[in-house]
Parts: sequence; structure tokens; C-alpha cells
Amino acid sequence: MHVVERGTGTPLVLLHGFGVDHRLLLPLDPAVEAAGGWRRLYVDLPGHGRSPAGDVASTEGVAAAVRDELARRLGDEPFAILGNSFGAMVARRIAHDQRDRVLGLATIAGAFVAEHDRRTVPEQQVLVEDAAVVASLGDAGADYAEVAVIQTRENAQAYTEHALPGVIAADQDAMERIARRYALEAEPEEASPEPFAAPTLIVTARQDQVVGYEDAWARVEHYPRATFAVLDAAGHNVHLDQPALVAALVTDWLRRVDAERR
Repeated sequence: MHVVERGTGTPLVLLHGFGVDHRLLLPLDPAVEAAGGWRRLYVDLPGHGRSPAGDVASTEGVAAAVRDELARRLGDEPFAILGNSFGAMVARRIAHDQRDRVLGLATIAGAFVAEHDRRTVPEQQVLVEDAAVVASLGDAGADYAEVAVIQTRENAQAYTEHALPGVIAADQDAMERIARRYALEAEPEEASPEPFAAPTLIVTARQDQVVGYEDAWARVEHYPRATFAVLDAAGHNVHLDQPALVAALVTDWLRRVDAERR
């Protein structure tokens, strides 16, 4: 499995969403680096980026592959984990399965309900619309417009730098196989109903029509140490739409994780 490692210290595992790759989460790296003391492991999930899918054909298979990779790289060492969108499903599963080793959990625009038809999501809304910005992306413009709440040149540049490369690199056959078995066998909060007591961060976006924010809020009491944030003027790529706010929230989460383990 392809993993980009940066820094030294306590391991922090970062899992991207469906159909992109680790580059989508690299905008968080300056904040994590500034926090100090974190060995960042940016994972390309199976079938994404430079990680071959192998025989992985479900979200459960993705979670198992990540667990195996972490066991190989980290052994029994404690770690924190952050997941974005689909990656948040995997992160929640790993955090609950290995809660004795997981120092903290963060989700960024996390999918808390697998089936899209069962999600509570807002209608698509574009707060700042710029047809010229969308047109400047060429063939990628339509995909950008589906998720862009604030259409600016800076936001489009962030999309083309951090999201688009992973979209292009994704193994479409693997995506289709995993999508057919997208749901976990059981939601982590139900399979492991004891509250998850480690420091937690749940970042959602008010204009996120992909996963919404209400389904995440429905689980918040399971996480007694959770900061829950719903950011306005942001969609599914909330950390690209509101980079400063998300960076501040991640920094606070890392501080809480670090304080808890001392």
C-alpha cells in the first residue's frame, strides 16, 4: 500500500475519501507540522492513487487492508486517526476496533450513513457562482461544479491541485466493486456501543449535499470528548472551502490528543 510519510513523533494516520487519493488531505499538513511531534502517514486506500486494489472488493476489505498496513508499519504503537468522507467510515471502524491503541479520532465531512438515499442532506447550493472559473477547468469543470460552494480561482486551484489528480488516478473497476459493497457490515457505534472516549473532532459543512451534517450529529453523544462543528460557506471539500477554520479545529484536536496522553 502506498503511504506518504512526513515528520517524526506520534503517528497520525490520514485517510482520504472515495475516488481521490492522499493528496486531498495534504492541505492539512502545514497545521499538523506546526503542531509539532506528529509522524504523518498519508495513505492511498486500495484502488486509489498508487495503491493497487488487489482483491479488495468492499469497504470492509479496505478497512482490513488499512489495519494490516498499520500493523506492518506501526506494530503496537498508539496512533491518532483522521478520515475524510469515505475515509471517515474506515477511520471510525479502525478507531472502534482498536480503541485501546487509538489516541484520537477526527472526521472531516465524514460519511456516517453509507447509503446515499438514506442520508439527510441539504439541497445543492452555490453561494459564490463564477461560470468563468468553472469553464477554466475544462473537462474537470463539471465535477468541480458539483461540489464547489464557493467558486473562486483560489478554490478551483486547490481542487485541481489536491482533488483532481486522485480522481484521474483512481482505478474505476475497483471503485465499482467497492461501491457495490460500500456499507460496513455494522456501523462502528452499534457494533461497539460503549462511548468512544478519546478526544474527537467532527467537522461538517452546512452546504454539503453529499453527506450533510445531520447524520454526523445523530452520533455525537457516542463521542463524549467530541468537538462538533458545522461550517457555513462550505461543501463536501470543507477543508478546501474553509482552510483556516478547519486547520484551527485540527490544531485544537491535536492539542487535546496530546494533552490526554501525557
